Amino acid sequence: MTDLISITSGDLTARINPLGAELWSLTDAQGREYMTDADPAFWTGRAPLLFPIVGALNGGHYRLCGSAHELAKHGFARQSRFELVASDSDSATFRLTASEATHLAYPFPFTLDMAFRLDGATLHMTATATNKGVTDMPFSFGFHPAFAWPLPGGAAKADHRVTFAEPEPQPIRRIDPPSGLLLPEPQPTPVVGRELVPDAALFEADALIWDHLASRSLTFGAEQGARLDIHFPDTPMLGIWQKPGANYLCIEPWQGIADPQGFADDFRNKPGVVSLAPGAERSLRMDVTVRTG
Repeated sequence: MTDLISITSGDLTARINPLGAELWSLTDAQGREYMTDADPAFWTGRAPLLFPIVGALNGGHYRLCGSAHELAKHGFARQSRFELVASDSDSATFRLTASEATHLAYPFPFTLDMAFRLDGATLHMTATATNKGVTDMPFSFGFHPAFAWPLPGGAAKADHRVTFAEPEPQPIRRIDPPSGLLLPEPQPTPVVGRELVPDAALFEADALIWDHLASRSLTFGAEQGARLDIHFPDTPMLGIWQKPGANYLCIEPWQGIADPQGFADDFRNKPGVVSLAPGAERSLRMDVTVRTG
């Protein structure tokens, strides 16, 4: 197994796998784990990075200037080895650079940097995509961390809540599980005011998806246990997911979304895709602050 890269602030310790630049562990000073147990009976992922797409493509491929390109669900970054380009006791930055292998699926020169930094009880994660080519570069990006549910501190699963910074009355979207494509009809939101009560039954039809999100932060946890304050200022969409019954809850800020059913337009017009001019870069941040219970 690849050696994990560890960083610490004293209050928190994070361990990152260079394969996918994936956060594998986040523990407090008492050694309590705030990430998934990665039980193989449910899902062995921990916090994959979604690039250059989020979700599934119609027919498993996208169309670009009249040509079709095959690309697996969520893209290739999660299965790519990143280079460690900078590190200190409390920070580490990993880089994925375009290669012949990535060019087959995604014909753009790029770098994707993933920076982790611990500051007290907060983990800062910043992804930066840079266009190294001479034409505009379309892409999407998503975070996909799976947090422990229940969190440390002794509170029961049923006592946990997701509390949004703003009221979220708008409908949500769901996907068609066999294809992974976005269903056309919005569904009533399970959020009451600012509060979502997560329950395994909510995820029997896969993820809850907000494609028009008012909030850019939320809190996950229980009043009598630990809580996570999660801040995502740069991403306008959100997925919340688990395999029903698992001991994790994925809270996923996204810039991008799965193809709608029947989508056959150019990739540049795919919902949530953004474009970078030659030489330009775009950063997307996610901060997690641990409130111990």
